[in-house]
Amino acid sequence: MSMRTRIGLMMPAADATTEPDFYTVLGTEEFSIHTHRLWDAKDLANAERMDRMNSEIESAARYLARAGVDAIAYCCTTGSFYRGSGWDREMVQLIESTANVPAVATSPSVVEALHHIGAKKLSVITPYPAWNNDLLGEYLTAKGFEVLNVDPHPETFTGVVNMCDQDPEVVVAFAVEKCRPEADALLISCTGWRSIEVAEELEARIGKPVISANQATIWLLLRKLGMSRPIHGYGKLLEGLSLVPSS
Repeated sequence: MSMRTRIGLMMPAADATTEPDFYTVLGTEEFSIHTHRLWDAKDLANAERMDRMNSEIESAARYLARAGVDAIAYCCTTGSFYRGSGWDREMVQLIESTANVPAVATSPSVVEALHHIGAKKLSVITPYPAWNNDLLGEYLTAKGFEVLNVDPHPETFTGVVNMCDQDPEVVVAFAVEKCRPEADALLISCTGWRSIEVAEELEARIGKPVISANQATIWLLLRKLGMSRPIHGYGKLLEGLSLVPSS
């Protein structure tokens, strides 16, 4: 019996979506998932909260390396874009130099996926408050995209529903409403939002590629590992895995 590929995940402590997404998409025969949670202190706000969480990145990479992981994914969209373009790459480099394995982070994975499909004009939906949305728009613009809209879901935006608990079909309905006809692609931000489950359905509904946070992270992680077998059921991005690993 061959060894399974070991994937290390680091994510906000409150995220209840990323692990199920990775297990669902990758399965358990070829892969094993090993998680380290980062403390996202509720008593802190905005950048200070992200700074506190990301202060644990280096130690998390060290702990995951002890499990003999083959690659590490930092799974938090806001945590990898809030400092702007440049910090995303620094984060990946810190993880790789500490753990001595390939690494990816969600926001640069999303950017690479969008460039890969040739998207230039974006519609974006999120479960975020205004602070996150403003910075996300700035980040994507700095990466060369024309951001047509960044629309937060009213229930998650106001805290009525936790993003990890929202029915994916609600995400579909909101996406259909907010995706602009002139957009090249729809971006669904946040690793905690249950969007990968409905990416394929949503693409059929809107007739455009859908890029979601965990989907893009998995895609780039597999490319870093040199794995190119198409994965069906979660959108065109994973169906069309390139034969050439990402640099």
